[in-house]
Amino acid sequence: MSSKTLTLVAFAVAASAISASTAISLYIWGKFKGLEKSLNSTLQKCAAERQGRVRAQQALRKALAQPKSENLELTSYPMTPIGVVQSCFSTRNGTPRQPLLVPLARACLVFDASRVPPASLEGLGEYSHCWILYVFHLNTDLEKLWKEPSKSKFKAKVRVPRLKGERIGVFATRSPHRPCPIGLTVAKVEAVQGNTVLLSGVDLVDGTPVLDVKPYLPYCDSIQGAEVPEWVMVENKLTIASVSFAEGFFSTLDDCWGTAGKKSLYASIDELQSLIKQVLSWDIRSVSQRNRPHDSLVMIGNDKAFGNPSDIDENQDEETSVCRSDQGPTPSEDVIYHLILEGLDLSYRIDGNGNVIVEKVSISSEFPNGKQNRCNYSMWRGHLT
Repeated sequence: MSSKTLTLVAFAVAASAISASTAISLYIWGKFKGLEKSLNSTLQKCAAERQGRVRAQQALRKALAQPKSENLELTSYPMTPIGVVQSCFSTRNGTPRQPLLVPLARACLVFDASRVPPASLEGLGEYSHCWILYVFHLNTDLEKLWKEPSKSKFKAKVRVPRLKGERIGVFATRSPHRPCPIGLTVAKVEAVQGNTVLLSGVDLVDGTPVLDVKPYLPYCDSIQGAEVPEWVMVENKLTIASVSFAEGFFSTLDDCWGTAGKKSLYASIDELQSLIKQVLSWDIRSVSQRNRPHDSLVMIGNDKAFGNPSDIDENQDEETSVCRSDQGPTPSEDVIYHLILEGLDLSYRIDGNGNVIVEKVSISSEFPNGKQNRCNYSMWRGHLT
């Protein structure tokens, strides 16, 4: 084969290779352009959806901010509780006035699984404490406040226990009776399990609806050098001299524990007894009950009959805040008060020197029935020491 022929063959082969390479490049380029076009289309759709959501949110905020009428009364912001509290405090009476005053006070915050997936709680257990936003759902004026806000006239001043009933502006207090009955508290996070958080040091009554939970951050939540009025710092006005138990108390507690222990957040009778001491080491009576104990009926302090001490102190007039006995004055040490803890009705007296004597205990009407799915100690055995 001549050199000329070999050159032509080589040229033909090279041309074929170039044609094949060009074809492959064109194919890949075509695919790339198609993918690029598809990606751009997807990005445009996402951007349009995002813009639509932003416009919808702006429209909603604008609608909520529009006055309902000429009197400039604003519409309400709809909020649905995300969870409910199962607390050792069965009624408002006896529930601490502030958080962390009773370290043994336990509660389970059970989130609504349909609204709050368990993944939402991941990481919360790494914090020692958390803030809780909740609703004062047992306020006696709550229905009128929300259904007819224009007709509900909240009191600008409320009675303060540490000021012996003296009135002060509601926003200078932590009274539950507020124009917007939302509470803020802090609690210790003991453990997180599924859609439930075990808390301690709580000041929440059983059944409290919860709106939100946020972790406690010491670097910004603890304010060094914060100032408060002098009356806030006076602790001894609400403390008790001592707490003791009458001889018959322990036999009645033994009788109740067989039933109550199965649903309790406490491991033993001894632990429950420690809780009782911690709760009653603070004077949980209302201002009127402390000032005029001889006027109180035997059953005063029962939340069902007479309401919360905070209701009596802060939402009623002094003249009507105490129910009086028709049988004449009763010595203060003979007045029987009641505290409901863990569904148990504790009867106690306070003598003239400020000493509490717990008389007996019985199963109360507030005790959870068998149909209620309640948290108990066995659920958290590995987390409590």
